[in-house]
Amino acid sequence: MTLREFFSFRKNRFFWLNIAAMVLVLIAAPVAVLQWLDTYTRHGEAVVVPDVKGLSVPQAAERFARVGLVYQVTDSTYVKTEPAGCILENNPPAGQRVKEGRIVYLTVNTTSIPLVDVPDLADNSSARQARARLLATGFLVTDNDSVPGDRDWVYAVKYKGRPLERGERVPEGATLTLVVGNGLSMPLDSAALDSLVSPAQRHLFRQRTAAADSVAQEPVVEDSWF
Repeated sequence: MTLREFFSFRKNRFFWLNIAAMVLVLIAAPVAVLQWLDTYTRHGEAVVVPDVKGLSVPQAAERFARVGLVYQVTDSTYVKTEPAGCILENNPPAGQRVKEGRIVYLTVNTTSIPLVDVPDLADNSSARQARARLLATGFLVTDNDSVPGDRDWVYAVKYKGRPLERGERVPEGATLTLVVGNGLSMPLDSAALDSLVSPAQRHLFRQRTAAADSVAQEPVVEDSWF
């Protein structure tokens, strides 16, 4: 075969048509794939996350439905300054552009006030110490109730007029009252004592009062040199 015969394919029009078809496929295929990906992923299509902070979950659900978003409540916490059940925050945040159908995760304010432990103060704290511990724990404290007993000694803690038992839990931020001794020693009738201290503390209270009375009634013996 001569060199002229080897390069004779250049004069064949089907050869050049095949080359042109190959080039066209190499260009068209990537363009088609990119166009399909844009359609499949909805590239460039986005909606803005609405501001739902402070709304109830049903109100937020209505706003999400308008823009084609869905929601899911994933967490709850307690903020006493916010209404119960309202939305505290959402992720993605308001104003962010996301694809339609995106899930927005919500944190809501709990509908019930959480219960917390009351510090163990009865018969082991002074009024000043007890008040400081209650305030540090987040409770509110009213004026003390006064009972006969050691001055400024805490005999009980009351919630809504009821003496609390040791280890009892009350709503966070509740208002409590300290039952504090006034330094006097006089007997209380059973009804009055029941309203001031819990049954578990009643026996101890009577023991302390009785001990204080016996000390006060002991005769004073004066030493004399004569």
